[in-house]
Amino acid sequence: MAANDSNQVEEEFLEAKSNWELEKLYVDLASTKGKALTPVEKKFLRGLLCGCSPAEIASIVYQSRSSSTVRVYLSNGLYKYIEEMLSNQAGYSVKVKNWSRVTHLLEKAGYKKVRLQLQPTINVRKAAKEQETDLVKIKSIQIPDWGEAIDVSRFYGRTTELAKTQQWILQERCRLVVLLGMGGIGKTAFSVKLAQEIQDQFEYVIWRSLRLAPSLEVILDRLIQILFPKIDTKITQTVDVKISQLIDCLRSSRCLIVLDSFDSILVSGEKNGKIEYLTTSTTNPSSKNDSFSYLLSPIQYRQGYEMYGELIRRIGESQHQSCLVLTSREKTPEMASLEGEKLSVRSLKLTGLSKPESLLIIEDKGFTNISKDTNQFLFNWYAGNPLFIKLIATAIQELFGGNIDEFLKQDTVVFGDIRATLDEQFNRLSYLEKHMMCWLAVNQDAVSVRNLQEKSIPGLSQRLSQRLILEAMELLQRRSLIESQANRFLLSPVLMEYTIERLIENNYKFSEDKAENLLMSYTTFATQLKDYIEESHLKGGDLA
Repeated sequence: MAANDSNQVEEEFLEAKSNWELEKLYVDLASTKGKALTPVEKKFLRGLLCGCSPAEIASIVYQSRSSSTVRVYLSNGLYKYIEEMLSNQAGYSVKVKNWSRVTHLLEKAGYKKVRLQLQPTINVRKAAKEQETDLVKIKSIQIPDWGEAIDVSRFYGRTTELAKTQQWILQERCRLVVLLGMGGIGKTAFSVKLAQEIQDQFEYVIWRSLRLAPSLEVILDRLIQILFPKIDTKITQTVDVKISQLIDCLRSSRCLIVLDSFDSILVSGEKNGKIEYLTTSTTNPSSKNDSFSYLLSPIQYRQGYEMYGELIRRIGESQHQSCLVLTSREKTPEMASLEGEKLSVRSLKLTGLSKPESLLIIEDKGFTNISKDTNQFLFNWYAGNPLFIKLIATAIQELFGGNIDEFLKQDTVVFGDIRATLDEQFNRLSYLEKHMMCWLAVNQDAVSVRNLQEKSIPGLSQRLSQRLILEAMELLQRRSLIESQANRFLLSPVLMEYTIERLIENNYKFSEDKAENLLMSYTTFATQLKDYIEESHLKGGDLA
């Protein structure tokens, strides 16, 4: 009988499950407590979430008017756990004070399930502003703020990628989603299309471009003014405090924020064409501790933009009910450390469009009756890169009167704005990363990391450490410049052609045979790298 009574007790206040993220709350409080909540603590917590006072909880659970037992449990246990958990999340002290404040604090922290209206309501927030209290907030879907978002009325494909990212954001409640890909692959258009398709599930949708590299303080001020106009950002002294204010907004409202062109605030480790020393000894390359890390060019923030990394970290780690979407050519260390298939931070690398989707772009440019062979050629060379296909279609119209066959006879696929786009990414690479690109271009077949170490630098296979090889390949992956297939790596055709042209131009050796010329150019480049490493080694460097 006692067992049945116990089971019956556990059934009480279960309506809290329908309105609150109960299991997550149990887990987070247990983490704060250091062990699992007891059945009684869970029961009293559910009672509070149902809006019951300690006296009402006592009456329902114990059929008693005395609430002293319940109050002791709450004061000595749950209130303390909740205060500590929310203080850790917010970065400042949070106090429960009384039972009626618990639901308000937990809702603000994002533990209440969001029930949204499906139709936008214009200016409801403004109309209700005077009626708001600390305990009651009127929720409404605001008019999206698209900023400089591009027109995506002509959007091609990406149905699988859109479905996946929508699931991450809406069903799996991801807090940070990073859209990666090389220049021109369509990250910006994808971010706008994604936001348009899920905007009705958010109270606020804000899209901003970082292309002109605004400071983090400027971005934070604009976001906070939109989300919480009552906060006077002008009197706030530090960016760190403004980040905390933004996260508070992300907890109190369901927000979708998109920051496009994140790579605009990133920079490589090279300055003025010279490789910067990036280890403990920043001025003396002969230090035994340098380990030749100066051969690499890590992804880092431009001077003065380092706090963007703190923003990413805190949005990815903090509990809230919103989502930040970033688009970038490069993945920062913060993104890499936070992401995971079962975590609240995910990244998606966009690749080229399919052949039918690529053909739609060409047709929209005014080309008709394109042969299968011609379409296959264009698709193979430009790997479904939307920008490259658009640029080459325009070039064919302007230079060859729209005659694709005449263009193909030129046997030149990388020029103009396509070349400029690739130059921008290639110039951010270190000497060693450029060498890896050249080796992949020359050998063309997909290769493993082990093959790179053994064959890429003749005479140095035993001198260049596996660590440097791995780090260089990892950086190329994070820069969206190489593709992987079954743990083997290769370049896309357009990158392969571009890299070969760069190699020949920079190390030109006359030969009528293109293949022979390429081989001689690569040998010259590899020898230069070998000499560079040997010279540094003689000065006291250590390759291990």
